Parts: sequence; C-alpha cells; structure tokens
Amino acid sequence: MSITFHIPGALREFTAGLSRVEIEHPATTLSEALSALWTLYPGVRDRIATEQGQVREHINIFIGDENIRYTGGLASPVTAGCEISIVPAVSGG
Repeated sequence: MSITFHIPGALREFTAGLSRVEIEHPATTLSEALSALWTLYPGVRDRIATEQGQVREHINIFIGDENIRYTGGLASPVTAGCEISIVPAVSGG
C-alpha cells in the first residue's frame, strides 16, 4: 500500500529536502500513516503534532481534498494510493 505525503517547504529540512514522500505501509488511518512518516523522518513529528499526539492548531492536513478536521481527525481513513497534504496555516497583515 503506497501513500504519498506532500511536504511543505518549511518542513523539507526534516525530509532531506523532499517535497513528496511515498511510504509503503498498510495504514488504515491517518494516525498510522503519520507514524510511518515519523519513523522515516522523526524531525517532522514535533512540527506537526503536540506532546499529546494531536495535530497542532496551525497545521492543516488534507487527505485528497478533504480537511481531516471534518473527516475524523487522526482517525480519518486512508486508502492505497491516497495523497496526504500537510499545509501550515498562513497569516499576516
């Protein structure tokens, strides 16, 4: 089962400069897929998740076009071939 993560520029220093990371893992939930990503690139974890294991408030994660905040959070289902985008919130004035 292949899952592709799209990595934003701010996190690429933790993925050896990769903008896309493909993992081969039998994940059925976003939590399992993220755990597989963190095994390969542990530096990404602290930038995405809190100490309690929840997605940080300023990070948006999409499975396909769906924001996980509306599809079950870390329990959101993932399927073979899905694409997961990690998108830091942007603000300014």
